[in-house]
Amino acid sequence: MTQAWQDHDPVETQEWLDALASVVEHEGNERARFILSQLLAHAERTGIPTESGAVLTTPFCNTLSTNDQPKYPGDLSLEQRIEAINRWNAIMMVLRAKKNVGGVGGHLSSYASIATLYEVGLNHFFRGATKEKPGDLIYFQGHSSEGNYARAFLEGRLNENNLDHFRQETSGHGLSSYPHPWLMPNFWQFATVSLGLGPLQAIYQARFLKYLEARKFIEKNDRKVWVFCGDGEMDEVESVGALTVATRENLDNIVYVVNCNLQRLDGLVRGNGKIIQELESLFHGAGWHVIKVIWDSAWDTIFERDKDNILLKKLTQIVDGELQHAHIMGGAYMREFLCGDDEKLRALFQDLSDEDIEKLHRGAHDPIKIYAAYDAATQFKGKPVAILAHGVKGYGLGLHHAEGRNIAHNALEMSAEELRAFAERFHLKISDEQIANLDFIHPGNDDPAVKYLHAQRSKLLGFLPARFSPSHPLPVPTLSTFDAILQGSGDRQLSTTMVLGRIFNVLLKDKEIGSRIVPIFSDEVRTFGLEALFRQIGIYAQTGQLYTPEDKEQLAFYRESKDGQLLQEGITEAGCMASWIAAATSYATHYVPMIPFFTYYSMFGFQRVGDLIWAASDMRARGFLIGATAGRTTLEGEGLQHQDGSSLLTASTFPTCRAYDPAFGYEMAVIIQHGLDEMVAREQDVFYYITAMNEKYVQPAMPEDVAEGIVRGMYCYHSSQSSKIRVQLLGSGAILREVIAAAEMLEKDFSIGSDVWSVTSYSELHREGMMIERENRFNYNQKPQQNYIEQCLENYEGPVIAASDYVRALPDLIRPFISRSFTVLGTDGFGRSDTRQHLRHFFEVDRNHIAMAALYALMSEGKFSKDDFKSALKKYTIDSKKPNPFEVMSIGNSRIQENVN
Repeated sequence: MTQAWQDHDPVETQEWLDALASVVEHEGNERARFILSQLLAHAERTGIPTESGAVLTTPFCNTLSTNDQPKYPGDLSLEQRIEAINRWNAIMMVLRAKKNVGGVGGHLSSYASIATLYEVGLNHFFRGATKEKPGDLIYFQGHSSEGNYARAFLEGRLNENNLDHFRQETSGHGLSSYPHPWLMPNFWQFATVSLGLGPLQAIYQARFLKYLEARKFIEKNDRKVWVFCGDGEMDEVESVGALTVATRENLDNIVYVVNCNLQRLDGLVRGNGKIIQELESLFHGAGWHVIKVIWDSAWDTIFERDKDNILLKKLTQIVDGELQHAHIMGGAYMREFLCGDDEKLRALFQDLSDEDIEKLHRGAHDPIKIYAAYDAATQFKGKPVAILAHGVKGYGLGLHHAEGRNIAHNALEMSAEELRAFAERFHLKISDEQIANLDFIHPGNDDPAVKYLHAQRSKLLGFLPARFSPSHPLPVPTLSTFDAILQGSGDRQLSTTMVLGRIFNVLLKDKEIGSRIVPIFSDEVRTFGLEALFRQIGIYAQTGQLYTPEDKEQLAFYRESKDGQLLQEGITEAGCMASWIAAATSYATHYVPMIPFFTYYSMFGFQRVGDLIWAASDMRARGFLIGATAGRTTLEGEGLQHQDGSSLLTASTFPTCRAYDPAFGYEMAVIIQHGLDEMVAREQDVFYYITAMNEKYVQPAMPEDVAEGIVRGMYCYHSSQSSKIRVQLLGSGAILREVIAAAEMLEKDFSIGSDVWSVTSYSELHREGMMIERENRFNYNQKPQQNYIEQCLENYEGPVIAASDYVRALPDLIRPFISRSFTVLGTDGFGRSDTRQHLRHFFEVDRNHIAMAALYALMSEGKFSKDDFKSALKKYTIDSKKPNPFEVMSIGNSRIQENVN
């Protein structure tokens, strides 16, 4: 490669330098700067890398000149009629819902701003999916769903009754407020309304496409990932956090379309600046190819006359707040605003009336400019592409109503006069009666516009949005496949995270599903003791490994490969979740079922990226989330920020999440095998959250006939010898072994019998209990059914004590289904740094406190004396005056502060 400092033609170089000097001398610095920016921008457009890597900002004009524009291939007249009808019907959906049912809400301005951007894509670029072949992946803007429904109505996919039930779903035939695949599983593909999640997911989705190609699950293809978002949405960290991932991974299969209408919900995005220029700098700096679509075709002749670029300079200097205000004020104001006393500027507009100037629109509303940008984007190779389209929020709703105004987002009403003006602006023939009735418009299937719409979508293979999930069940390993794990670890001490590694070994060797396992990590693989996966299956890297790893001689060296199976995303839980979602929904987006396992510090899951996990649930994701180093007392020394006491409780609120807290390796094996059967063989749209601990202990063999109980949520692990006085001890995860020890203490010290229950899932017990409770209420004249907890405890006597390494609210989920004394111990409050033994004593979930809680429950029932209880407190070294760990501002904290002082 020729080095930049090797000048092979110094004479030519000097000629270029002299030419630049001449421009500076005769036309000034501004002209020289403009020429340089144009040269660099042209170099970027043609794929010539500049020494700086990218042009950060270019003048405030369209990237593509009129000479760059291809001939428009469609019938503009028919397309504008289609768009106008869609605009009208989208408005009617909101107005009719407000009139007929009240405050269900809706948005008028978002779709009004983005409509043309959608229509050009849907008529010419976005390839649909069939049951046999997936199409392009479109992340539609969540708040513009009305427009998608309006178009589907014109296509014949939705009827008037559907539209009349917009945001009224409980009847069973309504339309969801936003893109919700769970609620409309044949329509929406992606949940995008939580701002920022769509852009982030789209980048990792585009990368997952490359991953599937590299691993030969799909053939190399030219499928595109299109993501639509607003300029305000780009302030979300998720929107911009992975831009360099797209560059690093050479994702030339993704196109961001940022609708820059200058406004967010309350007002301007950058009133004191220029958001388009800021975003251009951001994307260029991240290595993207940027196409700006700022002005519509009506500006072309004006810019052509602007030989000195004085208008361009003026527009570049105007801040967004001024530009918005000028748009609202109309043509006469715009003339004075742009020209002032400058005769050269006035001359540029002298042939235009005030009405003509008012019709100078922005590029996001010009199909010709949009088509040129989309065409250039689809042909560009080697980089991801960002299209920055300048639009007006509420476009078409009227300057005196909501168009371009700060209140646009909250505009939910339009008067008959405003609707009449709207119809005239978009050349719709609508009667006064239709306006009064808020009628939908459908010209009939024989109308030329409808025929054209169908013909264009036929060329593009199908309608969008649409979701298909062809059935593709796969055989999964039987439970006996994990026999080595079910037999226990003998004398060897293993953590359940180490058991997870053994389960991976079994799964990866399976002939049917082994290649479909997608391990995902946000770093910390070595922390979890799973680094053997590096060598075993390799880390996916689109370039392969361009270096010799320093640990090459080690057994588990760091191996990257073009066909690597493991996704090592670096320190980004959000990025990992986006990859997990791509893999967990691959059965529907790519028709290739994959089985992702995202393993992470449990504290950094639901608490950190819960919004993404909720979106995954909405998108009917199937896969495993593994919360490693789980629990509040198992993670020694890490303290408050790392110790997890709430993820299982949070997980219980996710409707499609099966959350489990296994204590032993055989429990984990049973749960994972059942999850595979449910998600992969039976194709149920659920996902599993499973905790894994780093505490090592001997793993027992699986008792007989407990597999069903493990899956359903609890089973009797051990019963002590017969005794007239008994207690029921419930434990799970990290604390089950403390419960077992407490049972031994009670029997040895006080001849109190215990039945020890391993509770693998409080949330599953709670879910089943709620269902039975409802069934009994609705079938009051029949014999009440027993829930599973009642079935388990029916023949076991004594008060119930539950101890957990999580907050008390987790075991409390089953309190309504236990009709006897029920005591819960948990780890409420903030975490601490210390040993496991000290932490469990501090949070009062160790064996001594569990035994004490059991004795207190018996004493309360008159089965254990107060004197004996007092003796037990002393025997078990229970300090009744110890600080309460559940009080945030407790005396313990005060003592700590005193010691510090």
